[in-house]
Amino acid sequence: MTEQTKKQSNLKLIIGAVALVVLIAAFALIYVLFGAKTVEGSKHVSITVVNKAKEAVTYELDTDAEVLMEAMRDAESQGLTYSGTEGQYGIMVSTVNGELADYSVDGGYWSFYVNGDYCNYGIDTQPVADGDAFKIAYETSMVE
Repeated sequence: MTEQTKKQSNLKLIIGAVALVVLIAAFALIYVLFGAKTVEGSKHVSITVVNKAKEAVTYELDTDAEVLMEAMRDAESQGLTYSGTEGQYGIMVSTVNGELADYSVDGGYWSFYVNGDYCNYGIDTQPVADGDAFKIAYETSMVE
């Protein structure tokens, strides 16, 4: 390998590294500008749980929670319970108020909504704003 070829090869590596750093910085900036925005301070929210039998219970709470999982923890004092496992994409909720959603049995899963729309984020990053109405609903992928 000639000295000229080595220099060209090193230059390509440096340019590639700089381009990678620029891309990472650009993605970080996009996330900061357009990612989930939490709201600090006191707010009033509701969390409605709809079980497999389509029975609903609503928890009204005043909270300082910035994300849904914190609000769900606050609602534990009113009887809301949940559990799940930490995964690659956040917390996968499997049980709410003692009812297990087992996809392998009936295609069941817990879905999360905010103000009538499907949540865009997991419960550990879904922002909470004053007046938000959350719904946690047992749903199935099977046609009934």
